[in-house]
Amino acid sequence: MKRFTDAEQKLAEIIWANEPVTSPKLVQICKEELNWKKSTTYTMLKKLEIKEIFINNKGIVESLLTKEEFYAEQSKQIVDEGFNGSFPRFLAAFTRHKKLSSKEISELQRLIEEHKED
Repeated sequence: MKRFTDAEQKLAEIIWANEPVTSPKLVQICKEELNWKKSTTYTMLKKLEIKEIFINNKGIVESLLTKEEFYAEQSKQIVDEGFNGSFPRFLAAFTRHKKLSSKEISELQRLIEEHKED
């Protein structure tokens, strides 16, 4: 799965926040929030459709992947590519310069227990 450009990221966030959204409404939102022209919105939407994240079906724009599904896949890709698939190596690198709060540690422990192989 390919990563987003900054512009694609902005459009994706708008779509996720407003879906299902009509194409004209999406153009209006992008004009107001991003100062984009209609052609820019449609060009960027087409790029996201090619990446199979969103679909424009008869003027209704919807996601093919939820925001959570997309970012979960992106996170997996980062771990796979940058840390040879090792989540512990990723976590060690992440925490090298950032201490975890007690709340974060508790949440991680809960997640580990929920996803532990039997």
